[in-house]
Amino acid sequence: MRPDPPQRVLPPLSQAGGAGASLDVESRASLRSFNTFGLPAFAQTLVHIRSAADVKRVVDHPSYGRAGKFILGGGSNVVLTRDVNAIVLKIEIMGRRVVEERPEAWIVEAGAGENWQDFVAWTLEQGCPGLENLALIPGTVGAAPVQNIGAYGVELQDRFEALDSIDLVTGRQVTLDAPSCHFGYRDSVFKRHLAGKSVITHVRFRLPRPWAPVLGYLELERKVAESGITRPDARTIFDWVCTIRRAKLPDPQAIGNAGSFFKNPVVSAEQCRDIIGRDPEIVHYPLPDGSVKLAAGWLIDACGWKGKTVGRAGVYEKQALVLVNRGGAHGSEVVTLARAIQESVYGRFGIRLEPEPVIV
Repeated sequence: MRPDPPQRVLPPLSQAGGAGASLDVESRASLRSFNTFGLPAFAQTLVHIRSAADVKRVVDHPSYGRAGKFILGGGSNVVLTRDVNAIVLKIEIMGRRVVEERPEAWIVEAGAGENWQDFVAWTLEQGCPGLENLALIPGTVGAAPVQNIGAYGVELQDRFEALDSIDLVTGRQVTLDAPSCHFGYRDSVFKRHLAGKSVITHVRFRLPRPWAPVLGYLELERKVAESGITRPDARTIFDWVCTIRRAKLPDPQAIGNAGSFFKNPVVSAEQCRDIIGRDPEIVHYPLPDGSVKLAAGWLIDACGWKGKTVGRAGVYEKQALVLVNRGGAHGSEVVTLARAIQESVYGRFGIRLEPEPVIV
């Protein structure tokens, strides 16, 4: 049987937050196009959130207010293994602006629903560089601090000023600075005790002045050597990063995926020496605290997984860190493949890989 098409439901004004206010709601809504893996799942109730006021209307709603919530941004960091019975809040808050030009930094702001890549390109157009190393990361602005996204020598926390969020219990707006977000490697307070309890509505970034390029990453160093450009501007770095990512990462529009599936594990220097003794070619990066970050993609590739398929889920041929939907895959197949990889890597290296995406 073909599934029933989604039905648009507008709650009565008296239930949706007062005169002149309404919520845009769908019942039995397909989430396939709302997750970059392209996995089949339905939301029993999906609410399109286009403003902070919409979040408060949900909190005040007699039916939705006390129900469980699932916050969905660009769907680039989620693996859906089942239908979602919680109220799905699809974050679509837009808007971009230069808030302030200080002597030491530009402060720029974006709505949580803005596409991350579009926002990074926009900051360069405004003459506010600093995010170019984070180009082409899939997802939305609101999801960026949740994951503390990072690439090519820069993490979001390095460019973060503050964010506005709304408590899903009280409806109160809260502004959080960097210490309050408890950023860690691909981690933040929003993945821990605020998970599902707070909606990010706007994010502000602090882009240092004067601008200085961040080039201390092997692939960018190669671009400098190949091009002969020793002092690239921000636009050049943006273009380099896009080229590098496109060469090894699949476009979710063509092949369903969630980008890097596993976090790069961090081990002690002693553990690293032990692994190097057995596998001298392992890719590793010493960290300031004496620990060592290992390349998860290298570990997976060393176990022979690159290009392999389990069911309708597979490991991307050009980058072992990326799991893909070969066509018609279900979330359970992606999870089965991920667990097989974890067991394989642990069996050979004694290291447990941790998934980056949220598995629902």
